[in-house]
Amino acid sequence: MSVQSLRFRESVRLQERGRELIPGGSHTYAKGEDQYPVLAPGFIERGLGCHVWDVDGNEYIEYGMGNRSVGLGHAYPTVLRAVEAALHGGSNFTRPASIEVGCAETFLELIGAEMVKFCKDGSDATSGAVRLARAYTGRDLVACCADHPFFSTDDWFIGTTPMNAGIPEATRNLTVTFRYNDIASVRDLFDRYPGKLAALILEPSRGDDPKDGFLHQVQGLCREKGALLIFDEMITGFRWHAAGAQRLYGIEPDLSAFGKALGNGFSVSALAGKREYMRLGGLEHTDRPRVFLLSTTHGAETHALAAAIETMRTYQSEPVVEHLYRQGTKLREGIEEAAKRRGVDGHFKVVGRACCLAYATLNPNGKPSQAYRSLFLQETIRRGVLLPSLVVSFTHDDAALMKTIEAVDDALAVYAQALESGTSRFLVGRPSQVVFRRFNNGDERAETVTDPENSQTANNTTKMQPETRLAATS
Repeated sequence: MSVQSLRFRESVRLQERGRELIPGGSHTYAKGEDQYPVLAPGFIERGLGCHVWDVDGNEYIEYGMGNRSVGLGHAYPTVLRAVEAALHGGSNFTRPASIEVGCAETFLELIGAEMVKFCKDGSDATSGAVRLARAYTGRDLVACCADHPFFSTDDWFIGTTPMNAGIPEATRNLTVTFRYNDIASVRDLFDRYPGKLAALILEPSRGDDPKDGFLHQVQGLCREKGALLIFDEMITGFRWHAAGAQRLYGIEPDLSAFGKALGNGFSVSALAGKREYMRLGGLEHTDRPRVFLLSTTHGAETHALAAAIETMRTYQSEPVVEHLYRQGTKLREGIEEAAKRRGVDGHFKVVGRACCLAYATLNPNGKPSQAYRSLFLQETIRRGVLLPSLVVSFTHDDAALMKTIEAVDDALAVYAQALESGTSRFLVGRPSQVVFRRFNNGDERAETVTDPENSQTANNTTKMQPETRLAATS
């Protein structure tokens, strides 16, 4: 496959202007220019299916799909028609719109929870769950899984990362951590903080299935110790199973947060759970204090809820999740074969679940490397593939996968040469950096999460012992 000649003149102009107007140059850290090599599209103009076009007119097959929020494909026709129909009637009113009840009915029927409240992003949903748990239990401490890279933009979580400037130490000390598939670390927390933990929050999976009934064991401990169990299903929801990983693993958490693919790219998320807890944000109860829960001006815009309803209906009527697994498996097999053929299978690895793949880039010493990640991205971009992860959508067909595997094969040939003589011969400009770094000029480039919104990338995730997130930031 010939290397595509790409031009980024308009992207560079917009990046220069964006730095002047927007902190970080974009409104999502995971999309920032520091997350990509110099030879990369800076701005996307439009998308259709699994293809996107940048502001300079270059076309790419895209993986990542809006940080996993676009499960069906860009500009999916039936979703767009539902959104357009809703917009003709207005998007926001002084009283609730009837579609709010309709969307709640559709969501709860699919997921199986008892009550739901919609909002705009995952951070609001997970933080709402934390607030409910604290209000219900009367406890202050929250435990989050140290192996899962991102739960919220709010202080209770960001305080556990190196990027915790502006967050009071007292707030940081209210969040502790445990390890996934390590029930001993969970028991240890309950032993160390008896009667003080309000909730444990984790993703049901980051790729591997829970071992030895881990999720059910955690649930048992939470019930025994009086803490709530919260699942963050932002990524697993609508990928592991249309009804979330909780359905796949046969477990019902106390509260769960959904988003990303719920609206196929439109801004809508959900906090769902048992009535016993969710009712505290309502008007009927008199036995407990009221909880200020997810009240936002734009939380139930009609067009976003219309997108969610049509997206959920599509997942129910079409084999979307089956397609994600099938195409992800083909992609994994093709790339792994290419890595072996190029002799780099010890340094480039496909990781994760077939429906939600990522990759690890390792240097000659087998250590995680941002430079090698940047080189791989640069070379796939040159060949018309935008590959921050390996996340497929319902519109990634066999032709797209074949072109992608060809591009990866060619890129890994360059990767193999770089393993022999270094990346500096091939990488144009500086390597990408990690999001969670304390200083912009720091050298924390290889060991922590590159992309907290997208991350499942093994080479970019540091496994931390319980509570060492706090220690690492001091």
